[in-house]
Amino acid sequence: MSSDHNHGSGHGGHGHEHHSYLHPKGGMFTTIWDWATTIDHKKIGVMYLVAILFMFFLGGAAAITVRMELWEPTTVAPNGVVSGQFLQVFVPGEGKDWAEGNNIYNRAMTLHGLIMVFLVIVPSVPASLGNFLLPLMLGAKDVAFPRLNLASWYVYLAGSILAIAVVLWGGVDTGWTFYTPYSTTTDAEHDRVTLMVLAAFILGFSSIFTGLNFVVTVHKLRAPGMGWFDMPLFVWGIYGAAIIQVLATPVIGITLLLMIFERLFHIGIFDPRFGGDPVLFQHFFWFYSHPVVYVMILPGMAIINELIAVGCRKKIFGYRAVAFSTLAIAGISFIVWGHHLFTSEGEVAAVVFSALTFLVAIPSAVKVFNWISTLYKGSINLNTPTLYALAFLWLFSIGGLTGLFLGSLAVDLHLHDTYFVVAHFHYVMMGGTIIAFVGGIHFWWPKMFGKMYNEFWAKVGFVIVFVGFNATFLPQFVMGSQGMPRRYANYVEDFVVFHKASTVGAFLLLIGFMIHLLVFVHSLVAGKKALPNPYGGLTLEWTNADSPPIEHNFDHEPVVTHGPYDFDDVIPPQTRPGEFPLPKPAARPIAH
Repeated sequence: MSSDHNHGSGHGGHGHEHHSYLHPKGGMFTTIWDWATTIDHKKIGVMYLVAILFMFFLGGAAAITVRMELWEPTTVAPNGVVSGQFLQVFVPGEGKDWAEGNNIYNRAMTLHGLIMVFLVIVPSVPASLGNFLLPLMLGAKDVAFPRLNLASWYVYLAGSILAIAVVLWGGVDTGWTFYTPYSTTTDAEHDRVTLMVLAAFILGFSSIFTGLNFVVTVHKLRAPGMGWFDMPLFVWGIYGAAIIQVLATPVIGITLLLMIFERLFHIGIFDPRFGGDPVLFQHFFWFYSHPVVYVMILPGMAIINELIAVGCRKKIFGYRAVAFSTLAIAGISFIVWGHHLFTSEGEVAAVVFSALTFLVAIPSAVKVFNWISTLYKGSINLNTPTLYALAFLWLFSIGGLTGLFLGSLAVDLHLHDTYFVVAHFHYVMMGGTIIAFVGGIHFWWPKMFGKMYNEFWAKVGFVIVFVGFNATFLPQFVMGSQGMPRRYANYVEDFVVFHKASTVGAFLLLIGFMIHLLVFVHSLVAGKKALPNPYGGLTLEWTNADSPPIEHNFDHEPVVTHGPYDFDDVIPPQTRPGEFPLPKPAARPIAH
């Protein structure tokens, strides 16, 4: 993907128009106002990135709190003395009430789920990296609706602020799924649950705005010469996720609105006291939330396409199969919600949803096998982004295979609501989406900020994160298969060793992510200036834009002349001579 014009902001100044998008517009207040009112997709992407990483820290703090509480089981002596309960330190008063400690645990567990799902994983890749990269990869100046893009950022900010305000007010203990009738009856004397549900409702609009923007951008703003099958697979992944966001998010919006009405006016939709049906809420919730599981994972898969192709300098094996599998996942995801209700639906429905659950595994497996085939005999560069891609393959495969166990009716009856489900969910969501997200940040960091990071310490952080993740969640598969129920604040002595291993792993994860944070901060302060194309990519953001890009992305409209992964035929422009030579042609057999 190249153009005759490869001049960026660092290639001979052509005036103020060639300043980097990060170039300050004046004094501090002028610059702040410029960022606050910007319609530049790159700045909006960076603001999303900062906010999402901050929310990730808050959600992680709640997770550490949960793991500290589960370090050992709680015991209450005959004289009322409580031991083994970490959260006793937060219980007010002299009389240490173990039940109040359990309530704090419930709030921390709910907070972790709410923040990580609604404020981190759903917006993580599309809102930050997607916003920054989609127009650059398509050869466009911006997204289709720049002002709608800014509106989506402020809607996200409003929902986040409201959610944090509810946490500071005392939090909620409904669980992140808000299952009825508990969520319609608990904390009845307070408005905290209503406000938290309202925050989730507001955040849904941000998803819809972003998804609409991306769908129209992909359809209308591709560079000359870029057909549907000339697009980078990152764009296909973001496009598939955007379709799900637009179609599924209104369902949860209406459901949460009905729950607010239920709490305020007792109108009898979900609450059986007034003639409602609590299982109806589960159908509505999962009809949204299961497709949105793929809003979370499809963008992660999209990142892996780029990391593997560039990391081993090979054309993606089966490009069209990977592209169509993205759309297949998006389509099938809407008809598998019932596997969350195996224990509360009829036998025929359970059999049908079990079969559909196995079906959705096929396009996911297509992607995994294609990535492995791409790696085969590739010239693999084991830098930090590629290491995260390889970790994704391992962790996501474990998450996907254990999902098949849960999709089997007979096995699910045993594993339902146990720690096995927790481990499966985290291997897909964190071992998939978050691992890919962190790998993607490392990959595009030089492009976004124009600075290189310390590769050695980034790899150290990766190793600690990988070890910590497996130490945290592998023991939970064992616990769950032995019957340890999830979400409980207390447990029997048999599970102590597994919970302690999980807690140690959680602290290793914390250390690994803190190393990454320090590496990025050091990069911004003292990192070397990045080359326009340090990894030798062939997509437009690498070949036609400087690092960091100028305000309007390109100084001339790019014209696409080759595919995004034609490493066999094209030497990446904007690289030093000889840095990325073409592979030697295969030896021809001698004719006899």
